[in-house]
Amino acid sequence: MAITYDLVKEVTANLYDWSLRRIPESSKAEFRKALATETEPQARQTLAFMLDSAERAETTGKFLCSDAGVPSYSIKIGSGARMEGDIRQAIVDGFAELTRTIQPPLLRFVTNPLTNERSFHGKDMPLVSWDLVGEGDYLDITCAPKALGGGRWAAVEILVSPSLDEIERCILEIVLRAGGQHCPPVVIGVGVGGTFDHAAKLSKDATLRPFGERNPEPMVADMEERLTRAVNQMGFGPMGVGGATTTFGVHIEYASGHGFTPVAVSFNCWINRRTRARIYNSGVVERIE
Repeated sequence: MAITYDLVKEVTANLYDWSLRRIPESSKAEFRKALATETEPQARQTLAFMLDSAERAETTGKFLCSDAGVPSYSIKIGSGARMEGDIRQAIVDGFAELTRTIQPPLLRFVTNPLTNERSFHGKDMPLVSWDLVGEGDYLDITCAPKALGGGRWAAVEILVSPSLDEIERCILEIVLRAGGQHCPPVVIGVGVGGTFDHAAKLSKDATLRPFGERNPEPMVADMEERLTRAVNQMGFGPMGVGGATTTFGVHIEYASGHGFTPVAVSFNCWINRRTRARIYNSGVVERIE
């Protein structure tokens, strides 16, 4: 058997729909932990409101935020996967059909950057990145729509032979520039090394890691903990109202490269939209998140 056009079309459309109506379980757990430790009254009130909104959206099936963003997919392809039909077009067609049928209707967030014309369609839409992985007989698909909070404040800086202190200072300066405007508490993804585009991709991938999963390399995990503490000491707090809960975690990935070292920082807003499923050659669909 093979992974078909029809199956990819259905699954990718469903992943986007689901991502608009709930937040990941690991995010809800972080909200509950933050409510137990946050001491600023307004910050606690904001966190409680966010958690309540998430639970209401989940039970009623309504959108959690009016800004649905644009669909963005990260697809990992097992080298044993067999595909039938135009899989890229299946994602395009699934999104197009969803915009015609989804309730409540989506606003027109897909924007031509040269004319500012808004639509449900556009060049390169949906945004899809592809990676080959291992020997699996599946497509592993993560949908993480990008709206203003999760996309506006990302940045890349190119450093030359930096020390670790200089890399960390660069990350914190980018976070300071963003302030509380990315709808915190957020997950902050960092990509270090490789090339300009590779570092940016690493930082986006880092935002997709569930909370509580540290980088397996102790030095990087220590860096994640150190930067998480530093960001929360900035005092922006949930939705920028002040407090100690600006981020639930800084996630870092890195790649080897040349002496020039790109440092990329991405943000996911408090909703932390992320849904994931795996389609096997057999036609079985495994919902992972």
